[in-house]
Amino acid sequence: MRDYKKIEAWKLADDLTVAIYVQTHGFPREELYGLTSQLRRAASSVPANIVEGSARETLRDYLHFLHIARASLSETQYFVHLANRLGDLSETDAPQLHPQIKQVFACLHGLIQAFAREANHPDSGIARRP
Repeated sequence: MRDYKKIEAWKLADDLTVAIYVQTHGFPREELYGLTSQLRRAASSVPANIVEGSARETLRDYLHFLHIARASLSETQYFVHLANRLGDLSETDAPQLHPQIKQVFACLHGLIQAFAREANHPDSGIARRP
């Protein structure tokens, strides 16, 4: 099992999740089970999937969860956009989240690329596709 707390992508995703929770605290009460919940779940899914993947036995499984984390990050990005369009995130709050999202994307992409290269290495124990 990999120590997820040492993974930079997890640290950044965890920080983003906290920022999302702080920003959504002021969302309208009627959005509690709607956009607030969806945005929080999407954001928290990113570090959670990195953690789950790090506990998996095979590199292929780990990569699978990293891809899920990246998809959840895309979902988070959309919900931030939507919250901004709906006026739930102000014109100053939304732009503060965008660089954080972009940084998590970049770090997660690098992690996926590194493990994908390792997975294609003959000594990785994962059979390559023809």
